[in-house]
Amino acid sequence: MANPAPPPSAAKPRHSVLVRTIAMVLLALIVLVGVAVLIIWVAVKPKRLVYTIEDASIHGFNLTNNHLNATFNLVIRSYNPNSKVSIYYDKVEVLVSYDDQTVAFNAVAPFFQPRRNVTHLGVKLVAQDVALFGAVAKDLGLEKSAGEVELDVRVKAKIRFKVGVWKSRHRTMRILCSPTLVHFSSSKSFDRTYCDIDV
Repeated sequence: MANPAPPPSAAKPRHSVLVRTIAMVLLALIVLVGVAVLIIWVAVKPKRLVYTIEDASIHGFNLTNNHLNATFNLVIRSYNPNSKVSIYYDKVEVLVSYDDQTVAFNAVAPFFQPRRNVTHLGVKLVAQDVALFGAVAKDLGLEKSAGEVELDVRVKAKIRFKVGVWKSRHRTMRILCSPTLVHFSSSKSFDRTYCDIDV
């Protein structure tokens, strides 16, 4: 008479112990990483960056047959209030739009912003024979006649944070400064525009 095969249940307890051990190790690692991130965050105490438009002017404005030519000069103020976080700006793009239509665009040279630093960016954006659609040209002409125009200034930047020797991966920062009220008369002073920031 043949001997019966050993029951397969003998291997199961070993398998379940291994799975439980791996799960416990993974859970412990996740908890440790979470605690480390929390400790770093508490130690660094990151603060929001502050962006404002300090000055804006329009030169060479010409609107003919729904086509715009103009030069927009902006002074953008970037304030890093953090005492332990520096920032690499690896790619910065600035655009000016009117009534949701982009009229001028330019890039800013990459730069590094140290801790507790204020950096002023002078940006020149040129609208060259830009076609305006719908009622945009008419509205812009009316605002020009009134002596001032409301623009949206948008900044898109690829940034990295630096804390000590550690550097983060790239993050995309989007900034909206709206409305930016620009006077055509040089006798009227520019009022600072505060910007919304999304990182």
